[in-house]
Amino acid sequence: MKIRVWDLPTRVFHWALVLCIIGSVVTVNLGGNWMEWHFRFGYAILVLLLFRLTWGFVGSRYARFSSFPPSPRAALAYLRGLPYAAPGHSPLAALSVYALLLALSFQVVTGLFSNDAIMWDGPLRHWVSNEVSDWLTSLHKANRVVLLGLIGLHLSAIAYYAWIKKQALVKAMWTGDQEFDDAQTRVAAHDNAQVRWGGLLVFGIFVAVFMLFITLVSPS
Repeated sequence: MKIRVWDLPTRVFHWALVLCIIGSVVTVNLGGNWMEWHFRFGYAILVLLLFRLTWGFVGSRYARFSSFPPSPRAALAYLRGLPYAAPGHSPLAALSVYALLLALSFQVVTGLFSNDAIMWDGPLRHWVSNEVSDWLTSLHKANRVVLLGLIGLHLSAIAYYAWIKKQALVKAMWTGDQEFDDAQTRVAAHDNAQVRWGGLLVFGIFVAVFMLFITLVSPS
């Protein structure tokens, strides 16, 4: 039987983040005037991260960070074969989520101060010296390798679960439901209109805050 695990706001966040990351990678490799879109995708990722960090405290049951605390010990036990069949993220997946959120947060923050040494600057570039901007730009570029590595591990784990363990994680993140033999004893996440409108409200607040932020920090 199936139970609802991922609420709609969490699923929309996930797939929107996927599209924005792809767009960011493609546009930075195209370069030139495409860098304008690279920055736009970066801004979108920033807003999505702010939403997810907030939703991790006010969202539905399995979207909350309290449902998948980071635990290297639990992740190691899981790797050694300790059974784990609770809804939501496994201990290993939890570490992956935190690593990705941390790396993405670092990427967007350094991007705010970055420059491409030609014509495109982050919105906070003029707040720091050339040396600091160049340093943050180098960190931004170096962290790209870390991010791609984490994404590669994430995709490898999805493939492993799909082909070896026969668990359709991609489908679960699309539909919001997971299969359990003892689904009757599991507690499903709330995914009603209140949760969905709440998610839209939180996202809308951060969009408005970001637009105000950009207006205030942009050079006059």
